[in-house]
Amino acid sequence: MSAHAPNGIRLSRRRFLQILAGTAGALVVGIRMAHADEPPLPPEWLGNHFHELGAYVRIDAEGDVLIGARDPDTGTGVATALPMIIADELDADWNRVSVVPLGLGVSANDNGQPHWTYGRQRGGTGDSIPAAWAELRQAGALARWLLTQAAARRLGIAADRLRCEAGTVIAPDGRRVTYGSLADDASKLDLPRQAPAPKAPERYTLIGKPVGDVDAHAIVTGQAKYAIDHHEAEALVAVLLHCPWPDGTLESIDTAPALAVKGVVKVMQLKPEAGQQPGHTVIAPAVAVLAKNTWAALAGREQLKLKWRPGASAQESSAALEQQASALLDGDAAPTARVRDDGDVDKAGKHAARRYEASYYQPWLAHACPEPMNCLAHVDKDHARLVVPSQAPQQAWAVVQRLTGLPADKIEIRVPRVGGGYGRRLDHDYVAEAVMLAKAAGKPVRLLWTREQDFAHDYYRSASVHKLSAVIDRKRNIVAWNQRLASASALSGRGVPADRLWTSEVLPDQLPAGLVPNYRSDWYALQSALPRGPHRAMPQLANAFAAESFIDELAHQLREDPLVTRLRLLGAPRSIALRNGGTLDTGRLRNVLQLVADRIGWKNWLRSVNGLGIACWHMDGAYVAHAIETSLQGDKLGIERVVCAVDVGRVINPLGLEGQVAGATLDALSTALNLAITTKDGQVQQHDWKSYPLASMAQLPNSVETIVVDGGNRPPTGASFLAMPTAAPALANAVFRVSAVRVRRLPLMKEFLRLS
Repeated sequence: MSAHAPNGIRLSRRRFLQILAGTAGALVVGIRMAHADEPPLPPEWLGNHFHELGAYVRIDAEGDVLIGARDPDTGTGVATALPMIIADELDADWNRVSVVPLGLGVSANDNGQPHWTYGRQRGGTGDSIPAAWAELRQAGALARWLLTQAAARRLGIAADRLRCEAGTVIAPDGRRVTYGSLADDASKLDLPRQAPAPKAPERYTLIGKPVGDVDAHAIVTGQAKYAIDHHEAEALVAVLLHCPWPDGTLESIDTAPALAVKGVVKVMQLKPEAGQQPGHTVIAPAVAVLAKNTWAALAGREQLKLKWRPGASAQESSAALEQQASALLDGDAAPTARVRDDGDVDKAGKHAARRYEASYYQPWLAHACPEPMNCLAHVDKDHARLVVPSQAPQQAWAVVQRLTGLPADKIEIRVPRVGGGYGRRLDHDYVAEAVMLAKAAGKPVRLLWTREQDFAHDYYRSASVHKLSAVIDRKRNIVAWNQRLASASALSGRGVPADRLWTSEVLPDQLPAGLVPNYRSDWYALQSALPRGPHRAMPQLANAFAAESFIDELAHQLREDPLVTRLRLLGAPRSIALRNGGTLDTGRLRNVLQLVADRIGWKNWLRSVNGLGIACWHMDGAYVAHAIETSLQGDKLGIERVVCAVDVGRVINPLGLEGQVAGATLDALSTALNLAITTKDGQVQQHDWKSYPLASMAQLPNSVETIVVDGGNRPPTGASFLAMPTAAPALANAVFRVSAVRVRRLPLMKEFLRLS
């Protein structure tokens, strides 16, 4: 039996032991829950303020356990994995564990500044588990220690002679005491002077075991509630009409026809605040229609009579930006930033036995979250209460606090399960819009973006052009590598120093850096008015496609097995220090590469009727490789098999990890096959799923074969988008093997059909 989702908990009138781990944690008994048909209240709503370590455990007299998940779950499975860490240290019976998402935990310190109850709260960024690993183990260890101490006093046995198992403390003579019966006594104990030591890894009973998503039943039965599902009786529904140009202005407006629509209450204007960074204020000038229901609001918006005046961005187009990028890379202009420069690339080029060059083109991308931007905001002079799908509720809080001036502890932010983030919900322009409207209207406001708005007013991933060249010596070794990249930084206007704007576009340690004696990486800045921001697997997604495609091209020029080329480049297993900290373990990277090759039958790569492609990458201490088999019948391209191997260190939930690997792989394939945002006259041309088509089931493989490497006692690393960077190059490389068509421009299907 798996853990319950919150709507399945029958805990409404029971009393709970509330536990927080930390150097100054607390135990509280006597909390009465909500009515039986309501989900349990997150612990921070109960008026008790704790020190920042993130998660709570509550145990009732019957032994049922409630564990809070601190980070927003955007589909990455952290609502399961994070509580698993606590539950294992606690020695809880997972069948009796229920999980509830924690809203933002914030109070005011002595200086009136925010004190974060749960520490870091951030989801969908690929680092929830490594960031929480030590803290949440400590949380569970403290809870177990307190219960063991209470049992020792009751049984008259030293605590170090007792052991815990599945919600029970067991004495050497076989006597057993349940956690539920110990809750009251444990709540009265003093905390230890030093934090109790977590378990030795060999004692884990839950970590490393496959556990289903705690929200799975609610999701598949339609019972899961997202922020967009939340209503408030008095709330007005607000829909917006944004200016097509982020730097445009409203020239004229007639609101009378909209106000004549039955149910429409107000029509209001919103403007970006001067001096505020992107994502902290309104994304573009907008007109809002506020009504008593959604249909009236949308009907009123249709009746607006207005005219927008374009700004300078109206002269911009994606085609012109690509031409500028190519001109920069083909010219002699100095780079905006020299990211890395090992050895002497120029000297190596003068003595080249063979030299090769290729350029790769990647489009602008939208986030296309399944749940459009939305926010329920109730704001008055004393309090603000929001229900919002955010990946970073502390940043959402900062937007609310700036707009309202309310004290830290008077801003309440609830974050239900999030319908996809991909980096879009790290920005909070939609929160600013909802708060501005709620303040001005004097009533709660339920802001809803339409799908068309989500496409037309996003913080996009910039297009990029990569020009790569390599020098190969007479022994077939790559002795020099020169990468030149042109893109518009996602960090522009976000308070980042000009000499660090490249950090969102390229990494100094990306492959094959550290493996080639002469290595240079340059970045050229493009100027664009199109809003830009964080995007899933950025910048690895773009750079891996270029680098791993180019390595495949080099293998072809050498008339060599691409796997052999990669293994020779990686060299013997060893650790290489990285510029940004950590190490590259070439042995682990070789291992995942060899695993996918063996699984897909790579020994037949040259004789196979179908095409086989391969690629590998590393990021933040994790390693991934893909092998893909493609078929071709006429001009119909098919993806027959996909194999992915990952090494993420210790695995918390193998089933969850496999889901993340499969999901990220399919997302990357869909992105590579079909997706591109284009602009003309400063306006985005894609506004729906027809013009921005996700891959169909017929285009994608029936399954993704996943190989999870046993990480031993290594600390866990993130994995939510680990499988994205290598899927596209492995696919393009496989397409070349089956068709002799080398795709250097994405989206792949459009380019493949053009070249075929």
